[in-house]
Order: sequence, then structure tokens, then C-alpha cells
Amino acid sequence: MSQSDEDLNEPSPFSRMVGERLRSIRQQKNLSLSDVELQSHEQFKASVLGAYERGERAISVPRLEKLAKFYGVTIDQLLPRDPMRVEDNQPGASAPTKLRIDVAKLSMRDGLEFKMLERFLRMIQVQRQDFNGKVITVRAHDTRAIAVMLDIPIDQVGPRLAALDLLFVPPTTQS
Repeated sequence: MSQSDEDLNEPSPFSRMVGERLRSIRQQKNLSLSDVELQSHEQFKASVLGAYERGERAISVPRLEKLAKFYGVTIDQLLPRDPMRVEDNQPGASAPTKLRIDVAKLSMRDGLEFKMLERFLRMIQVQRQDFNGKVITVRAHDTRAIAVMLDIPIDQVGPRLAALDLLFVPPTTQS
């Protein structure tokens, strides 16, 4: 067997990431592998879909398109979110799960990035019906959007907001 044939037998990191994404979406839809097979009228066999999800078998673009249609999502939602992602056990693998941002301080700042960030946070407040107005806690998925606004890597959002003195620090009580 040649080296290239051996490579075909080894699951690629990308196939594994695609598989993780496929499994995640299937589970979000509360479907088992058998459910997918039945509901797709055996268009997607449970054993084959399982192999895709484990990264043991590469999925073709036409099959990916059919699977996206079956799940009711776009093809890009079946692909890994960040092809350059760091493995979960390495430093910098994920953004902080929650950041508390001082919206009152933010509203006093000038500059396009601050105004854009303030509008984004106000939108979150409206969605959550949270009209406290002074502090908002953003979740990990919101941190991605903030990273884009600040033009920095996701794992730098917390330190950057801290450097800008925009993270909320509760006042200490004196006894």
C-alpha cells in the first residue's frame, strides 16, 4: 500500500471536525442516527452517518448539501466554525464563558468601535428584556462578534476590554 493509500484510511482532522459538527446539529435536532435513517426514507443510513460523524468517512459536497436540506440548515452550518481552531486542551482554545461589560463606561467613549460595540450590547439587552442599563453579561457566542468588532482574536477579548477599563468590577465592601 502506498503512503497516499494509507492517508486515505486515516481520518483527517478536518473530517473529524466536520463529523463533530454533524453530530452536534443532529443532536440539537433531538434526532438519533436511526431517526435520521427513518425520516430520510433511508437516504442517510445510520451506519454511514455515524461514520461521517466519527470522521471515519469523508462526506461529499452533494451529500453534505442533501444532509443540510434534511436538517433544514445551510451547508456552512454543517462545517466547522473555525478551521484554524486550537484543540480544546491547549491554551487559548476558548473565549471566556462570560464577560461583564460596564455599559455606562462604554457609552462615554468616543470612536466607531465603541459605538458599534455599544449598539451590539443594547441589541442584546433588548433581546433579553434586560433594561438595567449599567452592566451586561455577554456569553461566549457573543464574544465572537465582539472579537470581530475589535479586530482581535477571540481569546483576547477579555484582556482587551480590561485594558480599555470596560469590564465591570463590583465595588468592594469595607468592613
